[in-house]
Amino acid sequence: MPSAKSSKPSKSLELESKKAPLKPSQVKKRTASSIKDLLKAEQVTLSWDTPGLLAGVDEAGRGPLAGPVFAAAVILDDLKPIQGLADSKTLTAKKRDKLYDEIRAKALCCSVAQASTEEVDALNILQATMLAMQRAVEGLRLKPVKVLIDGNRIPKLDVLAEAIVKGDSKVQAISAASILAKVSRDRWCSDLHAQFPHYGFDQHKGYGTAQHMAALKEFGPCPEHRTSFAPVTAVLHLKEQQ
Repeated sequence: MPSAKSSKPSKSLELESKKAPLKPSQVKKRTASSIKDLLKAEQVTLSWDTPGLLAGVDEAGRGPLAGPVFAAAVILDDLKPIQGLADSKTLTAKKRDKLYDEIRAKALCCSVAQASTEEVDALNILQATMLAMQRAVEGLRLKPVKVLIDGNRIPKLDVLAEAIVKGDSKVQAISAASILAKVSRDRWCSDLHAQFPHYGFDQHKGYGTAQHMAALKEFGPCPEHRTSFAPVTAVLHLKEQQ
């Protein structure tokens, strides 16, 4: 059985130059109390039009049983249009990779951030997602006048913000953010697979597939499994009874 969960840091990564996505060993951890302080804000949706730089924000990795939740923020350049932007879930892996490189090359600025596995377990997946989004926006080199966020919730931000349901299929900047977050997380899972190949993270990306559940039952959780998620908790209880 793999060792108990390790303490790894989580931090924001600005993509102003071509840097590799975060690896599991690069995650920094914050204390639960300091994280909760960051999240103490009433969520307000602001829907009026605002001139100036607009940032799109989306997340990846709320549902998997392992790993951090990722978020990205993107400010596109109107003078450098990107063809084919769409919800990352509707694109092939090859198309996502191509757009990932194009977004990084053409966007005015972009940022990818995460909330670690430890933070997911300490807070809950919703609050960890809000934290990752907050970090992504804070990681932008340019400050937007307004942030457009996929979904129906808004993290604590010091700029105007609007939540847009299905925004990843309606707003190009959100589509771009969904692609950056998805590709970054998928590559993180490939790195995790190199450390724990018997789980098959390169295939299922941490989701609770039959392959993943079978490996969980055989080997028990690895340090990056979310022990607050019911399927992982159930396996832990079974292992304790053996």
